[in-house]
Amino acid sequence: MGHTDNLEFQVGDLAVYPAHGVGRIESIEIKEIGGEDMTFYIMKVLENGMVIMIPTANVESVGLRRVIKENEIPKVYEVMTQKRECAFDNQAWNRRYREYMEKIKTGSLFDVAEVFRDLFLLRLTKDLSFGERKLLDTAQSLLLKELCMAKQTDEKSMMKEIESLFSDEGMAGPQPELT
Repeated sequence: MGHTDNLEFQVGDLAVYPAHGVGRIESIEIKEIGGEDMTFYIMKVLENGMVIMIPTANVESVGLRRVIKENEIPKVYEVMTQKRECAFDNQAWNRRYREYMEKIKTGSLFDVAEVFRDLFLLRLTKDLSFGERKLLDTAQSLLLKELCMAKQTDEKSMMKEIESLFSDEGMAGPQPELT
C-alpha cells in the first residue's frame, strides 16, 4: 500500500500555509518518526525562503490549502468593501487584536481580507498602535502575495487595485444598473 496515493499536492504546486503565505511544495519525503513511516510535504515559503515540513496527514488541521483561483478574487473584494457594522472603539484593543490574530491563523484569504479591511479603514480615522500596524502589514502582505499569484500580476498594480476599492466610489457600493 503506497503512502502517496491520497496526496493533495504534487511537487511544484503552490500552496498557502496559514500566517506564512504562499509557498511551493519542493518535495514530498517519507521519514521515519517513532518507528512509523510518515509522509511530509517540504514547502518553501516564497516570501522569505523559510522551509516548513508538513505531515501530509495534517494538511487539514494545519490549514494548508491551494491558492485561490482568479474567479474567487471578486469574493475577496466583496469582503473588503463590506461595511463594518460595529464601531471600533467599543471593543478593547487587545481583544480585537486577538480576534485578528485568530483570523490570520485560519489561513482563509477571506478572513485575512477582513482584517486588512478593518485595519486599513481604522488607519484612516486614527493612528494605529504598533501591534495594529504590524497586523495590517502581515494581512496586506498575505493578501497581496496570494492575489498576485491568482491574478498573475505584480504587487504594485495589485495594491493600486486594492486601494481603489477603498476610494469613495469603491466604498459607495455597487451603483444601480441603468436599464
